[in-house]
This record gives sequence, C-alpha cells and structure tokens, in this order.
Amino acid sequence: MIAEAPLLAPVRGELVQSAPLADFIWFRCGGSADLLFRPADEADLAAALASLPADMPVFPVGVGSNLIVRDGGVRGLTVRLPKAFARVAVEGERIRAGAAALGITVATAARDAGLAGLEFLRGIPGTVGGAVAMNAGAYGREVADILVEARLVTRDGRVETWPRDRLGFGYRESALPAGAVVVEALFEGAPGDPAAIAAEMDRIAAEREASQPLRSRTGGSTFRNPPGMKAWQLIDRAGCRGLRRGGAQVSEKHANFLLNTGGATATEIEALGEEVRARVKAATGVDLRWEIIRVGDRPCE
Repeated sequence: MIAEAPLLAPVRGELVQSAPLADFIWFRCGGSADLLFRPADEADLAAALASLPADMPVFPVGVGSNLIVRDGGVRGLTVRLPKAFARVAVEGERIRAGAAALGITVATAARDAGLAGLEFLRGIPGTVGGAVAMNAGAYGREVADILVEARLVTRDGRVETWPRDRLGFGYRESALPAGAVVVEALFEGAPGDPAAIAAEMDRIAAEREASQPLRSRTGGSTFRNPPGMKAWQLIDRAGCRGLRRGGAQVSEKHANFLLNTGGATATEIEALGEEVRARVKAATGVDLRWEIIRVGDRPCE
C-alpha cells in the first residue's frame, strides 16, 4: 500500500510514512524514516526525486550493514532499492550489477564467468550501491580498482553515468553528490582460473568467519584504519576490547566492531564509539575516524 505523501508526485513503487528502519538495519536499533521509498524502477525513482522540494533531504540505504540510524529518526526521504535493482549480468570481461545486488552475488557471478579481481567483494557485506558510495574495500582491494562507471539518479531526478575518475574516490569515500542514488555499476575483471578464484573466495570467507563477529548485531568495521596502522590494534592498546555502555559493547572477537548485545539504543552504540575514540586519542595520540555512517537526529533534537 502507498502511504499519502503530499510532497511527492504519484509514484508506482512503495512509499511508507514513519517507517521503522531497525527492522533491517544490522544493529537492529534506531529511529524511523519520515518517508521510506522503494521505487518500482529507475524512471519511478527519477520522477520521485524530481518532484521533491529542493530542501528535502534524500538518503539512500542498502541492507544497513555499515550504518547507525540515530534514535530520533531520519528526516526527508529514505530510498531503499528493491530486488528489481539487483540484477547481475556478465558482459565479456565486465559485470554489470544493479545497486541492490550484494557483493557476494557479484563475486560469485565473476567466479562462474572465470573473471578474477572481484574476489574481495565476497568480504563486503553490503550492496553494490553502498560499496560504490563509500569505495568499500577489503583484503587489499577496493571498488576504485575495479569500477568502470556508475549509473546514478541525481537529487534533482537526472539520470547520469559517471566514469570512475569523476567519482573522486578516496579511502572509504567518494565524491558522490548529496542525495544522489547509485542504481547500477559496471565492474571490470580479468580472465582467471575459476578454481583459483573460488579458492580465494573461500579463503576470504573463512578468514572473516574466524576473525569477525558475523553472527552478532553489528555494523561491520567501525573506524577507518589510520595510515600505516590498524584501528583494532589501537583500540586494543587503549584497553577498549569488551568495553560496554548499556547494551552496546566493543567486540571481544574483533575490537573494531561494536555490538548490540540486546536492547542497545543507537545513542548507546554511538556514545560507546565516541568513548573508544577518546580513549584511543588519550592512549596513542591518534584520532580515529568513523567508517560507519551515522545518520538521523538524536532524541529531542
């Protein structure tokens, strides 16, 4: 059912007011979206964005794997692409993937096609759209290494294709314009042995299972690695492994992961992260930068 939303032109997708985001955010906590929109297709998304008031914020969200939604909720329009945007197709030595496709899906398609270089996507728990937006990386590679171009719908409803260089990739960041929604990405691989590609993907999966709290309510890596250093080692040096605040905890298994141990609020999780930052600064002199995206209002803002 489509909720009433006078700020939008009629849409064909699903539009819900006051939509709880904790239902799918990996931390399983946080506030609601003023409006949550699942567009029927690219044209539906473009028309909806074009119809919005210029001052209305737009926030794209994938599976919520690298995200804290503050308890006060997210203003404006939150866009979550449905399965119609998750198609993956092999085009010679390239793979075209919808922004809602998971990293593991793209890596598997590359493996089956005998294309090497995309194995690291097996270790990226989010969607293609999020991976492009934050230049996601793992195991020595990042999206900037394999991206040819990205198709996006801008905040004012224009559909554009941006080559890799225009996206201005940096470490866990891009120059994607505010409110723009990535809808598709084109990746390039190189011919490889499917057995060797599969073995590398299996290695990545086993390493993640052994070192990360994958079966917990977490948001993935919390802080960026400073140049030449590992965030988890700095957190350990500051004595923060296992540190708690309410229902939030620094993982005992991997110190750069925060956990919702049950009943934690987004406020507690973010405050724990800030406490970790303060302790690391005091102990090592290093300012840790958040890798997890934090959005929305704090309570009573």
